[in-house]
Amino acid sequence: MSRFIQLHILTFYPPSNLNRDDTGRPKSAIMGGVERLRISSQAIKRAVRTSEAFKRALDGHLGERTQRFGEEIEEHLVGKGATADQARKIAREIATVFGKVAEPEKGKADAASPSARTAQLAFIGPVERAKAFSLAEAALAGEAVKIDADTILTRADTAADIAMFGRMLADNPRFNREASVQVAHAVTTHKVAVEDDFYTAVDDLKTPEEDAGAGFMGELGFGSGVFYLYVCIDKALLVRNLGGDTALADKSIEALIEALATVSPTGKQASFASRARASYILAEKGSQQPRTLAAAFAKPVTGADYLAESIRALRKAREDMDRAYGACAEASREMNVPEGSGDLTGLVAFVTEPSA
Repeated sequence: MSRFIQLHILTFYPPSNLNRDDTGRPKSAIMGGVERLRISSQAIKRAVRTSEAFKRALDGHLGERTQRFGEEIEEHLVGKGATADQARKIAREIATVFGKVAEPEKGKADAASPSARTAQLAFIGPVERAKAFSLAEAALAGEAVKIDADTILTRADTAADIAMFGRMLADNPRFNREASVQVAHAVTTHKVAVEDDFYTAVDDLKTPEEDAGAGFMGELGFGSGVFYLYVCIDKALLVRNLGGDTALADKSIEALIEALATVSPTGKQASFASRARASYILAEKGSQQPRTLAAAFAKPVTGADYLAESIRALRKAREDMDRAYGACAEASREMNVPEGSGDLTGLVAFVTEPSA
């Protein structure tokens, strides 16, 4: 089995604001001395993880990232006939396994029954979820059960998204999961200037006799460009995180590649309809030390066709790296939409097929 799978993806986005900073403008980065548009790895991973394609392919093998698991257990127990106090007490005990919960505040009316919500988001796998509900019901029935990390948490299970993107449990680090998929921030291959869209909204019920002004005015930043995204999958670690289930690992990789190629971050989609699919993907696999090809764009591409120039620069960077270091992968495959070569089905089959 080839240990590493590397994906180099070029996607063109028309005017958009897919990932905003704290001022509402598109995120950016200075690279090669010029401003580029940027999409954070967090935005990309969330778009993948919450996409219908991902959920459909991995139904039953996805975790939940939430602060509200204790509240869900509490509601479940009340539905089973527990009193509010009984349900809250059991739910808090279980929620504490996943993170700190609110402590009672002296002098407050609800001090005896504080929230079961955790202070931090916790990634919870389906096996852990089932264990927690089972223990909660047993505790409600009066059984002597032990509720702690060792009886609920797992080091490996069928949660494909946790196995890929990892998790951190500050209070129970033994059950942390190291991410087997590394996702870079996507950046444009060329210089970009963020532009401003001044817009207005008109009151539909305003009469001609009233003033001609707008009911609302606003300003929104946007930009357009060809984005380079690098993703590295440690398949050996992915299989280990999934308890040795190679078939599920392959299924997870298939779902990940399909989502990366077809799903866009959701930022301001209603305003820009900037849904896009990858125009070019280079997939590599091997046991060699992985490397990004972002250096291809250290000097921003120029010319009339940014996409064609970006593909050319990426191919050259790969050739230069192989010439200097020797082959940086055992095998590779391209999908090139502008040139009409390769397709997503063939690319996925290449990535998941056993190594010779």
